[in-house]
Amino acid sequence: MMKKKSLCASRASLVLFLCQMISSLDVPLDSKLLEELSQPPTITQQSPKDYIVDPRENIVIQCEAKGKPPPSFSWTRNGTHFDIDKDAQVTMKPNSGTLVINIMNGGKAEAYEGVYQCTARNERGAAISNNIVIRPSRSPLWTKEKLEPNHVREGDSLVLHCRPPVGLPPPIIFWMDNAFQRLPQSERVSQGLNGDLYFSNVQPEDTREDYICYARFNHTQTIQQKQPISVKVFSTKPVTERQPVLLTPTGSTSTKVELRGNVLLLECIAAGLPTPVIRWIKEGGELPANRTFFENFKKTLKITDVSEADSGNYKCIARNTLGSAHHVISVTVKAAPYWITAPRNLVLSPGEHGNLICRANGNPKPDISWLANGVPIAIAPEDPSRKVDGDTIIFSHVQERSSAVYQCNASNEYGYLLANAFVNVLAEPPRILTPANKLYQVIADSPALLDCAYFGSPKPEIEWFKGVKGSILRGNEYVFHDNGTLEIPVAQKDSTGTYTCVARNELGKTQNEVQLEVKDPTMIIKQPEYKVIQRYGQVSFECIIKHDSTLSPTVIWLKDNDELPDDERFLVGKDNLTIMNVTDKDDGTYTCIVNTTLDSVSASAVLTVVAAPPTPAIIYARPNPPFDLELTGQLERSIELSWIPGDENNSPITSFVIEYEDGLHEPGVWHYQTEVPGTQTTVQLKLSPYVNYSFRVIAVNEIGRSQPSEPSEQYLTKSASPDENPSNVQGIGSEPDNLVITWESLKGFQSNGPGLQYKVSWRQKDVDDEWTSVIVANVSKYIVSGTPTFVPYEIKVQALNDLGYAPEPSVVIGHSGEDLPMVAPGNVQVFVINSTLAKVHWDPVPLKTVRGHLQGYKVYYWKVQSLSRRSRRHVEKKILTFRGNKTVGMLPGLEPYSSYKLNVRVVNGKGEGPASPDKLFRTPEGVPGSPSFLKITNPTLDSLTLEWGSPTHPNGVLTSYILKFQPINNTHELGPLVEIRIPANESSLILKNLNYSTRYKFYFNAQTSVGSGNQITEEAVTIMDEAGILRPAVGAGKVQPLYPRIRNVTTAAAETYANISWEYEGPDHANFYVEYGVAGSKEDWKKEIVNGSRSFFVLKGLTPGTTYKVRVGAEGLSGFRSSEDVFETGPAMASRQVDIATQGWFIGLMCAVALLILILLIVCFIRRNKGGKYPVKEKEDAHADPEIQPMKEDDGTFGEYSDAEDHKPLKKGSRTPSDRTVKKEDSDDSLVDYGEGVNGQFNEDGSFIGQYSGKKEKEPAEGNESSEAPSPVNAMNSFV
Repeated sequence: MMKKKSLCASRASLVLFLCQMISSLDVPLDSKLLEELSQPPTITQQSPKDYIVDPRENIVIQCEAKGKPPPSFSWTRNGTHFDIDKDAQVTMKPNSGTLVINIMNGGKAEAYEGVYQCTARNERGAAISNNIVIRPSRSPLWTKEKLEPNHVREGDSLVLHCRPPVGLPPPIIFWMDNAFQRLPQSERVSQGLNGDLYFSNVQPEDTREDYICYARFNHTQTIQQKQPISVKVFSTKPVTERQPVLLTPTGSTSTKVELRGNVLLLECIAAGLPTPVIRWIKEGGELPANRTFFENFKKTLKITDVSEADSGNYKCIARNTLGSAHHVISVTVKAAPYWITAPRNLVLSPGEHGNLICRANGNPKPDISWLANGVPIAIAPEDPSRKVDGDTIIFSHVQERSSAVYQCNASNEYGYLLANAFVNVLAEPPRILTPANKLYQVIADSPALLDCAYFGSPKPEIEWFKGVKGSILRGNEYVFHDNGTLEIPVAQKDSTGTYTCVARNELGKTQNEVQLEVKDPTMIIKQPEYKVIQRYGQVSFECIIKHDSTLSPTVIWLKDNDELPDDERFLVGKDNLTIMNVTDKDDGTYTCIVNTTLDSVSASAVLTVVAAPPTPAIIYARPNPPFDLELTGQLERSIELSWIPGDENNSPITSFVIEYEDGLHEPGVWHYQTEVPGTQTTVQLKLSPYVNYSFRVIAVNEIGRSQPSEPSEQYLTKSASPDENPSNVQGIGSEPDNLVITWESLKGFQSNGPGLQYKVSWRQKDVDDEWTSVIVANVSKYIVSGTPTFVPYEIKVQALNDLGYAPEPSVVIGHSGEDLPMVAPGNVQVFVINSTLAKVHWDPVPLKTVRGHLQGYKVYYWKVQSLSRRSRRHVEKKILTFRGNKTVGMLPGLEPYSSYKLNVRVVNGKGEGPASPDKLFRTPEGVPGSPSFLKITNPTLDSLTLEWGSPTHPNGVLTSYILKFQPINNTHELGPLVEIRIPANESSLILKNLNYSTRYKFYFNAQTSVGSGNQITEEAVTIMDEAGILRPAVGAGKVQPLYPRIRNVTTAAAETYANISWEYEGPDHANFYVEYGVAGSKEDWKKEIVNGSRSFFVLKGLTPGTTYKVRVGAEGLSGFRSSEDVFETGPAMASRQVDIATQGWFIGLMCAVALLILILLIVCFIRRNKGGKYPVKEKEDAHADPEIQPMKEDDGTFGEYSDAEDHKPLKKGSRTPSDRTVKKEDSDDSLVDYGEGVNGQFNEDGSFIGQYSGKKEKEPAEGNESSEAPSPVNAMNSFV
C-alpha cells in the first residue's frame, strides 16, 4: 500500500506552492510559471486614512494595486465620482492609481480637502481603498494680547498660561528666554501637558521679564512666539510653608478615556512649600510592569500600549513635610475595531466550497458589513453560490463567474477597518514546476527526495515511474508525499536512474523527468591511533580513506576541535599529519575530517607528550621559601610588605602568592590576599578595619609551590563603621500572619569593628505607612508577626557597629505568608475531542482569592465506569498540573466509551484550594481491541470449528465480527480471500465445504460502529481422510501443523557479529542452516551450518556499518526456508584497542595460575598415595531463566501533549502468546504510549538473554488497494 505524509513546513528546500488546502493571501504573479493565471485586483499600497499634507507642496494620494489582467483605477471624492480629466491640476501616474495634485503651480490645497477613495477593477472584480481624508496643515498666528506683569509673593504658586493657536496637527510647546535658551525645569518648575508653565512655589531667582512660550508646527516647519511674560517675586519674612494643593487637575476626581493601543498620559502638578513630591498608585491593582514610565519629575504617569485591563482608578499623591493631597483619575479604555480574523483571499476550483470569515473586536463591539466589488452586498448582483451568514460568507459549488472581490467593514464610534479579499475560481490544466532533468545525488543507505512541484486546478493526481516506460512505483520501499515529492527512505546503488513524475487532472496531463545518482559512502579505512611521544621527538598520524570515484574529498586536521596551530612544525600530507620537534603544547586530541559534497566522516586520536629524561647534572625542584618579611608604610587601609626570595632551584620563580591570617576573628586560618610576578619583591596591600593581620609569602615556579615563609609581625587596623550591608535579603512568610526577614550575615572582618548589629526595617508596599525598624544582634533572621495575609512589603537591612552605620541599604520587596486559596475555579467545561482525549477549560480565580503566589491549577479526574461492561471498579484518581495562569488543558489516555468525572483546584505555595463541583463527561466509542482468543478445533475432511472470545476492551458496543480466510499451498502462496460477517452475540462457527488436506489461514477481528479493531490470525488444516483421524489424548481439538515452518526470525547485531534466533514448527530433529549476504547485493548467499537442533546461531566476521539480509532453512526439506530479515551492524568506533593476550601483566598472571594448579596437583597426588579419600559431588540446577519483560509506566509528569493515533503496532520484541492471540498488556490507566521495546540480546557464545521478538502478521492480500485520493483541491494547494 502506498504511504503518504505531508512535508508542510518541514522541508525548507521545497519552497513551492504547497501545504495550503483552500486559501492563500497572495498569488505570486511575478513567477514566470504563473504569468497566465487570472487574478482579481489586490490593493498593495495606499495613503493613510488621516492624511495631513503640506499646503505648499504637491499632494500625492497613493493607490497601487496588482491583478491579472492589470486593473484600471477610478476615484470618488466625498462619495461622488471624481473626474480627474476635468481638473487640469490633477493627474494619475501611468500604470497606477496614484493621484498627483499640482499645488506648486497655482493650485490651492484647501480646495482639495475631502474624503477620497480609490477603486481598482478588472474583469474578475473590484477592490477599494480606505477612505482617505485629505486635510492641509495649518499654523495660525498668535492673537494679539496685552500681558500684565505677574507680581507674586515668595513661596506662592504660579501658573504661566501659553494658550497656543489651534493648528493642524497640534503644535509642540516649549518655553525659552530672549537668548533662545530653554528655561531650566525641576520638581519645582515644570511644563504641563497643556503647555502651561507651573511653579509649585516661586523663589526670588524666578524674577525675569522674558518667559516666552514657543509653538512649533512640524508640517509647515514654522515656529510661532507668544509675547514675553514678566514675573516679579517680592519677599516677605518669614516665608510661610504650605501643605500641598493640586494645581492640575482640579477637584478630587476626574475621568479619562483612552483608546486601546495608545499611550495613556496622566498628570498631577501640585503647589506647596517645601516642593511636594508626587507618587502614583493604581487602586486595587499594580501598575503594569515594563509598560509604566514616569516623566516630568514623576508628575506625569505614562503607560504604553494600553488595553482594557488598564482601566481603573489611578491615584496621584502629592506630599511634603506638612501634609498631602491626592486626586483620583478614573480611566476607561475603549477600543477602535481590531482584527480577530481578517478575511483571506480564496482560490477555488469549479464546484468547490469555501468560506470568507471576517471577525473583529472593539469596545463597543463593532458592526460587520459586507460589500461585493465595492457595492453593498444587499444591492450587489446575486450569486447563487454565495450565502451571507453574519461575519461569514459561505460559497458552495462555485463557477468561474463567481470570481469577485469582497470587502469587510468593521466599525464603531472610534473608527473602522476595511479589508479586501478576493474569491478567484480557476480551472487550469496541470503543470510541473520542478526543472526538467534535475540531478539528485545521495549517499547509499541514506534517504533520497525527488521533487515534483506541481500546480493545477482541480488539484492534479501525481504518479511516479522509474525509467521513461517503467511501471508505476508502489510498495513500502517508497513514500509518496502530498506535495508530489517521491522519497526513497534507503537509497541503494541500484536505485540510480531516471524517474518520471506524471501529473494529471480532468483538464490535462503533463510529465517531467529527474535523475538520481547513488554514491558510495566515504570511509576512513586506516584511522589515526593513540600516540605517546617524548618531548622534542617526531610523531605521525595516518588517515587513509576510501571514497566514491566521482566525488572529490577534502581532508582537514583539527587539534582539540580547533584549527591546527600556524606552525611550520605541522606537516599535512595526503594521508597523514606529521608533527616535528614535539613540545608540551602539542599534547591533545587530533581529528581527521573527510568532507565531500554529500557526506562527512571523522576519526580522532590522542597525543600524549612526556618529558625526556633530564640531564643528571641538573636538578629541578620547587623554590625555597622567601624570608626576612618586613612591614612598612602602615596606614589605616594599606600597608607595604617586602621580602627576600629563596633559592629558585634551577627553575625561575614565576610568581609570589601573599596570604594573610586574621588573628582576631579566625586565628590559624590563612586566606589568599594577592599574587605578584616573580620579579617583584614588594607589594602594597589593601587592608580592612578591625583586623589583626599577619602575612606570609609562597614562591611558585614550573615545578610547584614552595613552603610558606615565616609569618610577618602582626598589625592591628583601627575600627570603623561597616562598609557594606548584608546580602541576599529576603522576605517570605512562613505563616499566613507573619513575615520572615532573612539575610546573609557579614563575615568577621567585614564588621569593621566591635558590636556588630543589624537594623531591620519594613513597611507595607503601596500604603502610606512609615518604616518600622528594630535593631537585632548579630543574627540572620527576624520574624514580623500580625501581618495581613500575602501582601507586599518593602524591606531593608542595615549593618551597624559601635562606630556607626553602614551606607543606606537598598530596598527589596517581600511578601507576608500565604494561606490556602479561598475559591474554586468556576465555569468548568469539558470538550471531548475523541475517544481517548478531552480538553478541559475553566475560568481563572480572582487573584485576590489566591492569597499567595499562583503556581497553577490541578485537574483531578477519574473513571466512573465503562459504558460497555457496566461494571464499576476501584476509583483511581489521576492528577494533571498546569503551571501558571493557564485556563485550558488536555486530558490524554482516556478509555473509549466510558464515564469520567473531574474537578479543578487552584494551587499556591501553601497548597490547594477547594475543588470545583464534579463535572461528568463521557468518551465516545472507539474501535475495539482484538478478540481475546481464537481457537480452531474438530478438523474433518471439509470443515473446521472456530471458537473465540470477545475483546477484553470492546471500547463500545460490538456490532459484528469479521472473519477472513484463504488457503495456503505447499509453496506458501495465498489463495483467494473469503470474508464472512458474524453477529456480535456469536462465539463459535463451523466452516463447511472446505477442501480436504488443505492448510487455511484465518484473520479475525471485531467491529463497533466506529470501525474495525486489530485482527488476530491462526492457521489450521483439514484432515487427509476419515481413516487418518487420530484422537490425541492431550490438547484434543488443537490442530497440528501439517507442514514445517520457520518463523519469527530475529536479529541482534553488534559491530562485527550478529545473533540470529528463530521459532520452528514441524518434525523433531531438523538440521538447520543460516544463509546471509549484503543487502542489495547480487552476490550468492553465504551458508553456515547450525550444530544440533538449536534455534539460535552467531554470525561472526561481519563488516561494521553494513546492512545484511538473512534467512534460515532446514536440511532435507527442499525449498523450505524462512522469510528474509534485514539488519545493520554497528559503526566502527575510533578507540584505543589493546589485545589483552599480548599484555605482559596478563601473561604473568596466567603463568602464576598455572604454577598454583601444578602445586595443588602434586599435593593431591602425594596425599592420595597415603590413602586419603576425596568424595566428589556433582549437582546440576535446572532453573529456567525467567522472561524479563520490564515495563515502566511514567506518572505524575506531563509535558506538551501530542495527539497520537489511538492504535499503535505491537512493541518490537513482545512475544505472541501460545494461543496466537494478541493481548493488550498496557495498564488501563497508562497516560503514555510505549515506543519500541528492547531488542533481544545474546552473549558472544550464542546463549539467549531476554525475550524473543516476533513480527506482526501482514494484512491479507486483497488485490491492489490504494490510499484514498485527496479531496478536490483548489489551486492554492500549489501556492506558497
